[in-house]
Amino acid sequence: MNELLVLLGWLGVFAPVGFGALGSAIGVAIAGQAAIGAMQETESGYGRFVGVAAIPSSNVIYGIVVMFSLLRDITPSNGGALFGIGAVVAAALLYIGIWQGRACASAIAASKNKPEIFGLALAPAAIVEGFAVFTFVFALVLAGNIGA
Repeated sequence: MNELLVLLGWLGVFAPVGFGALGSAIGVAIAGQAAIGAMQETESGYGRFVGVAAIPSSNVIYGIVVMFSLLRDITPSNGGALFGIGAVVAAALLYIGIWQGRACASAIAASKNKPEIFGLALAPAAIVEGFAVFTFVFALVLAGNIGA
């Protein structure tokens, strides 16, 4: 049982990076596909489409910082807590990355025909980013309360 708790602890430490990267990759791919479609239908403004498509990449950065905040000697007494925090954050970053990519794709699709709404069209993606920040802060606060 002790070995299982240590193994789960290690999984919890590294899961935010892996799933944050996965969510970022999926989100960027979704938004990137929309950006490519928009570039085919417009004559200029390509850079803004590419920039918006990169927004979901922030989730992997949050995952890396969470990993470093959870990284410590893993024992049977802290393995469960590390797994719990890491697994919840990992699932959230994966989900947020996907939905942020969808929000970015919608912003790209809307602004290709109506460039004047570009900034406003980014609001949903920014709100989704806020949930990633909340998850990030949640993990940092809880990580500070786990013993060695």
